[in-house]
Amino acid sequence: MNNINGFINIYKEQDFTSSDVVAIVRGIFGRAKTGHTGTLDPMATGVLPICLGKATKLADYVQAKEKVYKASLTLGLTTDTEDIWGKTLTTSPVNISQEKVNEVILSFIGEQDQTPPMYSAIKVGGKKLYELAREGKTVERKSRKIHIFDIYDISFKDEKNVEFTVKCSKGTYIRTLCSSIGEKLGCGGVMSALERLASGSFTKDTAITVDELKALKAEGKEQTALIPIENALTSYKKYKAVSEADKALINGNKIKPSLVDGEKPPKDSEFLLYSSQGQLMGIFKNNEGFLKPVCMLV
Repeated sequence: MNNINGFINIYKEQDFTSSDVVAIVRGIFGRAKTGHTGTLDPMATGVLPICLGKATKLADYVQAKEKVYKASLTLGLTTDTEDIWGKTLTTSPVNISQEKVNEVILSFIGEQDQTPPMYSAIKVGGKKLYELAREGKTVERKSRKIHIFDIYDISFKDEKNVEFTVKCSKGTYIRTLCSSIGEKLGCGGVMSALERLASGSFTKDTAITVDELKALKAEGKEQTALIPIENALTSYKKYKAVSEADKALINGNKIKPSLVDGEKPPKDSEFLLYSSQGQLMGIFKNNEGFLKPVCMLV
């Protein structure tokens, strides 16, 4: 099963690691080159796009897109992992109005600095932070800019448990957001559930579970779940080259804007470029008078 290129939009269920899902998909598609586009914690569920073949070159592009999560926050508790599955550090009574909780949650909308938690897959000195944390070590982590674009659908199960939906930039830790909300309220807080509803153009509505993919494999229909590469790049405008440019494009060379059929790409823009025969060549950029390859897909 060679020449498998595209994405599988997996709905990751609880207790699977992201690496588990990658290994399963790789096995189903005959050991094709496989990767994921952003780790989901084992206890989290939701959208986990898996890239196959040439689509693995686009992992960073997909990962850079906005994410949407549905989160549950439990107040009155802090843990070493910032979620309900960690070791309890403190407990506190919760005597806060829903209006105040709502106000504090919404106060986190916007750009801000966030320090990644120790229990995360970020590497420091060649070792993942969660590996160091399991050894009882805490190391200094650099904060980074994140953006919470919106928080909505806030609902209260009771005085301690709140659900809300977050639209955010890549690199946002919802566990840390929950911890920060609890800290600002003065009672502590942890994430008690997490579901990723969307990652870029990949959404829960079109995702399939590992078991559903296995069932397709049993019927010999696994390729029906394969999403074409360009479907993950819907934010990029498409351009087509004239036939004289095809040889240069196949060799990964830059071309002049005049070799694009019809409208020319704006300066400094990134876009999808197709051969005269309609084959997707890759992501290109109009820079310094040439259309230069940024990511070749042939």
